[in-house]
Amino acid sequence: MNLTDARILVLGGSGFVGQALCERLHRAGAQITVPTRNTAGSARTLWPMPRVQLVTADVHAPGTLARLLPGHDAVVNLVAILHGSERAFTRVHVDLPRQLAQACAQTGVRRVVHVSALGASPQGPSLYQRSKAAGEAVLQQAAHADRLALTMLRPSVIFGPGDHFLNLFAGLQRVLPVMPLAGANARLQPVAVGDVADALARCLRAPATAGQIYEACGPQVYTLRELVRLSGQYAGIRQGRGRPVVGLPYALGYLQALALELLPGRTLMSRDNLRSLAVDNVASGQLPGLAELGIAATPLAALAPDYLGTTGRAVLLDELRQRARR
Repeated sequence: MNLTDARILVLGGSGFVGQALCERLHRAGAQITVPTRNTAGSARTLWPMPRVQLVTADVHAPGTLARLLPGHDAVVNLVAILHGSERAFTRVHVDLPRQLAQACAQTGVRRVVHVSALGASPQGPSLYQRSKAAGEAVLQQAAHADRLALTMLRPSVIFGPGDHFLNLFAGLQRVLPVMPLAGANARLQPVAVGDVADALARCLRAPATAGQIYEACGPQVYTLRELVRLSGQYAGIRQGRGRPVVGLPYALGYLQALALELLPGRTLMSRDNLRSLAVDNVASGQLPGLAELGIAATPLAALAPDYLGTTGRAVLLDELRQRARR
């Protein structure tokens, strides 16, 4: 697909990855539609892009997708949650893809690029992983019935300016003398947000990617303990040494996650997150990855030191302000 003047519907376009994708699609000359429930919220960063149309809409509401899709050449689904009940995970990760498949069939829009998650599996230990797998299955069923030209991307944990991953750990180290950490030995392969956005844009450009599942991972595997330590070092905590990281046994980690769930404001960690950490979040080696899309994965060390040193404090202050308002 030639992206110049292509009309792309981006579900979740006002989010962390969505903003990066919209910037790339806009630069390529595409016409982008981003439905959002609040055009004055995070979507305001898209205002300066004249080819991005913000539409006030609830994509979960019956009939919304069938109303939005006509006239578009493709749709990208980025909508996801990390925390919530089983009902919430099902609504976002399973029901929405089902509604999308049905709306595509009704409107004749066949090209779909769907962002799932590394570790998505019907046998996964967490609701997040199982619901992501169920959402994949819904879309694959439609693709097998020849109703969709479907590409799926499974990213590992995503880092970059404005993330709520490394920024969060760096921010916590500004106020805590020691970092107690559940799941400290879990292995992850973090991927840069720009690489994920580039991968999505390249999937849209290349019809040959239809029918494929790509694993989007960075070039290096880390334990969660190493990533927390690096976030403190890159942010300049304790003159670049970071705080001591103390791994918690599962029982204490479970209690920590439960306590964090009960705090007001943004959930920092949940029991379901802890369950996800029970399995490594690294490339399987059995599926194509960023290299097959012509993308050289960005190393963590090439990007994180710059943004953690300048935005870590701002992210933490924003979190504290939100908590104070509740």
